[in-house]
Amino acid sequence: MPNFKSVLLLCLTLCVASFNVLAADAPAASTAQSAAPADSAPAAVPAKPEILVKGGLLGVISSSIDSVQDKLDLDGNLFDSWRLRADRAADELDTLVNKPLARTPWSITSDFLILSVVWMGAFVLLNRVATFMVSRMSRHRLLVRRERTRGVLGYILPFTIAALICLPLTLYVSHFMSPSIGRALALCLAYSTSSGIFSTSVLLSVIVLFNSGHKRTAVRIIRGYAPHPLFIIGFLAALSDALTSPQISRQFGGNVTTSVAAFTGLMASVMFCMVVIRMRRPVAHLIRNRPLSARLARPALQQTLKIFSSLWHLPILLMILVSAVNLIGAGEDSQEALRCALLTTVLLIGTVFLSTLFQHMFKPAQARTGSVYRERLLSLLHAVLRIALAVGFIEVLGRIWGFSPFEFAQRNALGKVISDSLSSIGLIFLVTWLLWVVMDTAIQEALKPPTNSRSSRQPSTRVKTILPLLRNAMKIILVVICTITTMANLGINVAPLLAGAGVVGLAIGFGSQQLVQDVITGLFIIIEDTISIGDWVVLDSGHAGTVESLTIRTLRLRDGKGFVHSVPFGQIKAVTNQSRQFAYAFFSFQFTYDSDVDCATSLIREAGQAISDDFLLASKLQGPLEVFGLDRMDMNGIVITAQFRTSSGGQYAVSRAFNDKLKRLVDKSTDVRFAQTYPQLVMSPHNGQMLPMDEDDERQPLPGKASVVNKDGSESPV
Repeated sequence: MPNFKSVLLLCLTLCVASFNVLAADAPAASTAQSAAPADSAPAAVPAKPEILVKGGLLGVISSSIDSVQDKLDLDGNLFDSWRLRADRAADELDTLVNKPLARTPWSITSDFLILSVVWMGAFVLLNRVATFMVSRMSRHRLLVRRERTRGVLGYILPFTIAALICLPLTLYVSHFMSPSIGRALALCLAYSTSSGIFSTSVLLSVIVLFNSGHKRTAVRIIRGYAPHPLFIIGFLAALSDALTSPQISRQFGGNVTTSVAAFTGLMASVMFCMVVIRMRRPVAHLIRNRPLSARLARPALQQTLKIFSSLWHLPILLMILVSAVNLIGAGEDSQEALRCALLTTVLLIGTVFLSTLFQHMFKPAQARTGSVYRERLLSLLHAVLRIALAVGFIEVLGRIWGFSPFEFAQRNALGKVISDSLSSIGLIFLVTWLLWVVMDTAIQEALKPPTNSRSSRQPSTRVKTILPLLRNAMKIILVVICTITTMANLGINVAPLLAGAGVVGLAIGFGSQQLVQDVITGLFIIIEDTISIGDWVVLDSGHAGTVESLTIRTLRLRDGKGFVHSVPFGQIKAVTNQSRQFAYAFFSFQFTYDSDVDCATSLIREAGQAISDDFLLASKLQGPLEVFGLDRMDMNGIVITAQFRTSSGGQYAVSRAFNDKLKRLVDKSTDVRFAQTYPQLVMSPHNGQMLPMDEDDERQPLPGKASVVNKDGSESPV
């Protein structure tokens, strides 16, 4: 909802601006009509030439600034009106001061003091009596547990009723006095004070009715802050109304009372705005906070109240702004302005309810477990409907205040250019958004693992490698195309930009041939599916490890020690991929010549069967053990080979387990023994002694004895 609130604030700003423009146009039109001679025949007005607009939307905005400034013409209307009123008010005050009085100043002052004392005495007496009555009534058993009722009585009896009684009493006493300035001023202040007390007590009585449950904190905050500001607001508003009455105007002068009334009204509007802004959170808490059962029973109503609680202050601020503009504009057309403000408030509330209804309609669709395409397209439709709702709100709001954006776009050249540009930009954004939703959903669905682990549909490593790169590339392409077309519709010449981008791209291509080579090589490696994420590869550069990521230029490997290597694709000439389809766990065992070949083969098969029966290792096998038999014989013994076909990467665990099994079986057998590698001896031409065949060994043999030099450097007699 923050986006919708921003749209509403923008609409309110446009509404006030259009109202000011229309208000400024009215005096100019009336002046032009009065200046025309009465007996002149209507002359044919030459048609204005069609405005030639260049530069797109930005050109329209720049070309219309001067015309808007000419239409406003605030310096020639509003300021002159207030300057004239101030001069006349000064003349009236001078006349009032120099006017000879029929009565003495003391008698005028006594009239003011008598009426003021009557009002204050009556109010204090009634307030004390009502307070005593409320304290006695609160002790009654019917009101002991009714906190809200006692709170309402505490405001109604001592303040509301007292203010309603003391004002007629003061008016009755004033009938026995002759008209004077003191009498008029006293009645004005009595009326204003009574109105302030009455409005404050009534509002606080309504607030006290919410004093229950979790709303107590908000009620306590409002009752602690609001009484004094509300009284001042009611006092100033009533004083502004009383000063415009004919009786007061005759005593002080029409321009003086009108100026003071406008000033007090503006002060009341400013204070009311401050109170509304200060109290927006406690009042919002009172609106949306409901019992848990009610929230669960009607979630749509709760969502509506939640939205309305965050927007309740906007209609009130709008009405205050309209009244302030009306006061500044010399008080003309006040009824029409208030009517428009009320219709705007109703429109705002209706728009909020429609937005909540749309949200309630599309929320269950998002919660259902259906097609992902349908969910995302419904989300897009929801956004489009909200945008259409905002556009309709702007149109209806403009018609309320006498300005139709639709008619402006159809009948005005500037409006037509603006509407065409905005429509093109909106269509570009909508098509770009729709394409992105479709492609991104398809890619995400292709990369999503199946919910059932036994499903045969598994995304391949090639898909996991190519699709993220394709997704990023499509995002960049869509953003660039959308940006260029939007700039073109705004009136920006994109031809030099595209030409400059082409020249810069060509220069970068020539200056970074190695980068281009890396990108092209990496593209073909990815397309040919030579390397995928998760593969264990060995490069001709000496790097080996698991492929962690593939960018458009580099390959990232993590080796067996945990180190990460980033290798540009241009440096890769040959790749050994050890993680494709399957691998072989190859075994070559050497036994002594006196070992039984059949028994050795049987032990190998037994170890292979044990590996196949192992639950953890069986998942890595792709077939039974293949025993190739006696492979070769040498001077150290006989060699028997075998192999397992395993999954990629599983050959290491299978080899270790198979070696362990066979070693344990051979240790228990008496017919099979592993052969040991002995050094090869040659006869020395000197004295018939045995020397090692390694010519680098400079050890001298023992004289007169045949000895064998072992690999560790020790000698043993033959």
